[in-house]
Amino acid sequence: MQSSRGAAPWCTVPDVRRPGTEFGLRRSRVHGVPSALLAAALCASPSLAAAQTEPTADPEAPATEGAPPPAPPDEAAKQAEPPPAPAPAPANDGGAEKRPDAGDVKPAEQAKAEAPKAQAEADKAAAPPPESGFFLGTYGRVGAASDFRKRPGRDADIVARGSRLDESPYFEIDIQRQDYWKATGTTTRAVITLGTSAPLFHYNADFTIRMAVRNLFLQANNIGTKGLSAWVGSRMYRGDDAYLIDYWPLDNLNTMGGGLRYDFANGRTFLAWHAGLNQPRTGFFSQTVARTPALNQVGATDVNVLDRQKFITSLKASHIVKVGETAGVKAVLYGELHDIPSGQRETEVRGTFETMPDDMGFVVGAQLGAFTGRDASHVNLFLRYAGGAAAYGEFGSPFQLAPDRTSSGARELWVTLSGNWETGPLGLMTAGYFRSFRNASPGLDYHDVDEGIFLARPHLFLSEWGGIATEISYQAQQRGVRSQAATPPGQTIAPPSADPVMGGLFRIGLVPFLSPAGKGSYSRPQLRLIYLLTHRDEGARSMYAKDDVYSLREWEHFFGVGVEWWFNAQTTYGG
Repeated sequence: MQSSRGAAPWCTVPDVRRPGTEFGLRRSRVHGVPSALLAAALCASPSLAAAQTEPTADPEAPATEGAPPPAPPDEAAKQAEPPPAPAPAPANDGGAEKRPDAGDVKPAEQAKAEAPKAQAEADKAAAPPPESGFFLGTYGRVGAASDFRKRPGRDADIVARGSRLDESPYFEIDIQRQDYWKATGTTTRAVITLGTSAPLFHYNADFTIRMAVRNLFLQANNIGTKGLSAWVGSRMYRGDDAYLIDYWPLDNLNTMGGGLRYDFANGRTFLAWHAGLNQPRTGFFSQTVARTPALNQVGATDVNVLDRQKFITSLKASHIVKVGETAGVKAVLYGELHDIPSGQRETEVRGTFETMPDDMGFVVGAQLGAFTGRDASHVNLFLRYAGGAAAYGEFGSPFQLAPDRTSSGARELWVTLSGNWETGPLGLMTAGYFRSFRNASPGLDYHDVDEGIFLARPHLFLSEWGGIATEISYQAQQRGVRSQAATPPGQTIAPPSADPVMGGLFRIGLVPFLSPAGKGSYSRPQLRLIYLLTHRDEGARSMYAKDDVYSLREWEHFFGVGVEWWFNAQTTYGG
């Protein structure tokens, strides 16, 4: 996130508007004669009354594998209201059935052929247009903790993706503008998302801020044909997540580019394609050197000797098979291609250049999930394999290269399981993964990693407004590094060992919480009192730098308070 957005994290959910998230005019109270005049004006202008449409869900939102968040009472009441009945036909003068004129009679074949078109036009006329206006969403987490030794509480994980409970503060504000264009039947949505991370002013008294633009794009829905959407801009582009480890195991891209998506009429199938560019700020992609200005002018100017971008494109197919009234099974296929062009870089000898070859990478993956639809109970299995440049991630700069100075041979495998089960006041959230990474260098080194974690968070709601949870996890990591063996007597330097280093960590926590939104594993906001006890073995302690307290302590405490919330105007991930 490192961010987790406000939708239920096991799937992409339909848009839920919340009172107060749109900027509009309030209704004012009228009395007496003005009230009568207003009623007469509305009766005389049916088109004006019809223009006051009810809010509707985002037309692009796909079917979900979990229950969507309940609509607020006023929205639920609106959605429950039946559509207005059509006006009755005017009565005939004599009460007898009016015979059609000769020109109104159509052959049976023609009437049959025109029936579907007429029905489609009737459906289109009956459906209100999507709501227009501004919408506001937000995700946030904040916490303060100590280690019982008057030092700050720290993230204690040794794996890449661990518990959310000891993550640092993070905040997003999401502003959207949606408009329905009657001329084309298209809905556009402009999205601006700003993200802010720790440290915060109230902690370090530093009046600066670490902020990033997480979204800046515009999407057009039902463009040209119903179900087709297109977007262009800068976007977090991702699918379902594993909530407890704050990770998107299959697809999680940050890219500048654009994409297309087509949602089939059944509401359970879609295809999505995207292409974009990025250029991480490392010497693998760019190099700036000082040179004499044109025509030997005084001074120096910067010249980009190496200036190459990474091109990433992805394709995703998703389908849901319904099981019974509410349950279903979800299957996803996913792939990426990464392309890095060749370039030249100046060596340490001024005026001498070396060629950096072009590089490629790929990702193939799949997801299989099941859900009940009655509540947030679900399970998802993710498989993802990356090769070449893609094994280093979308922002990664390949290192420890192959002999031909490419990332050929690098690979990464993720197998991730995530789920949630709820019944009455009880709930159990789980997540776990196994990851194996090898860089392009033939020999083992510190960056070659095998790791995994299993984490469970059972919780009990003592009432509608709160309860108590525990969190238990075990995580282990193995690094392929030539470690130093014990120094034999009489020698000053220990002989190297080819054995990898293995470390493990066990953690248990107690988390009483308040839930103003009511029962549910994913009900937010949630205010927490957090206590975590962590035990590291000798191998885990060896993975920290010398004199780091985590390299010295076998037991670690984390005690503090935390809060997490999400209020989304609309889902913006797109995958």
